[in-house]
Amino acid sequence: MTRILHLSDPHFGTEQQTVMTALMQLVEQQRPTLALLSGDITQRARPDQFRRARRFMEQLGIPMLAVPGNHDMPLFNPFKRLLRPYGHYQDNFAADLEPVLETERLLVLGVNSSRADRHKNGELTDEQIQRVEQRLRRASARQLRIVMQHHPVRAVESSDRSNLLIGGDAVVPRWVDAGLDLLLAGHIHLPYVRPLNGQTSGRQAWTAQAGTALSSRVRGEIPNSVNLIEHSTDGPFHACSVARWDYADTSQSFRLYSHTDLALDRSA
Repeated sequence: MTRILHLSDPHFGTEQQTVMTALMQLVEQQRPTLALLSGDITQRARPDQFRRARRFMEQLGIPMLAVPGNHDMPLFNPFKRLLRPYGHYQDNFAADLEPVLETERLLVLGVNSSRADRHKNGELTDEQIQRVEQRLRRASARQLRIVMQHHPVRAVESSDRSNLLIGGDAVVPRWVDAGLDLLLAGHIHLPYVRPLNGQTSGRQAWTAQAGTALSSRVRGEIPNSVNLIEHSTDGPFHACSVARWDYADTSQSFRLYSHTDLALDRSA
């Protein structure tokens, strides 16, 4: 079985020590083999915030793939934002803004949906869209095929429609037709799982949003939360689920909030 920790929007600079301790305890208990971090690692892209984030992620003791979010570029330094917008991110995490991980059972494609010329909205280039589509088409039927980006592609609240990936209605069906299983994102601090539909293949995939993992900038009554994704195969059959774990002030620990089984379509 593959067990993956999906976390997003920790916003270091607003992190909470009790929640950090609780997340480390959750990792020790659940023993995920991989962490996927879908952006907004820092609050203001400052070097000390990235350093604190890196130290914490190293303390989790598991391999990690990350993509940047809109908060991971300088907001108040236009020269840095223009000349080296991801400099501090790359100094502390990875030079590659769109990492790829591939094993016999797993394919993770990182996509950088943030833009230096936009304050918060996300958008992809034609080259990015085609690269992901082509790579998904080459994936093995044995692999769980994940795309991770910062910006969401489905909204459950009308107020979040303006936060969706620009052009996502055209992008997502292409990726689903190409073989996407699961799209991971964050940005809006609201966790949920929703289906995604293809356009020509009749396939269905899924998107899983993560809330803010560590920040005091929670959304309304939604607490800090993370996702645990489990995937296993038995011959041609796939079992996959997303479990949402919420932080509880009363116990100062993460507690299982919901568990969603995902049907994976192997028609592509």
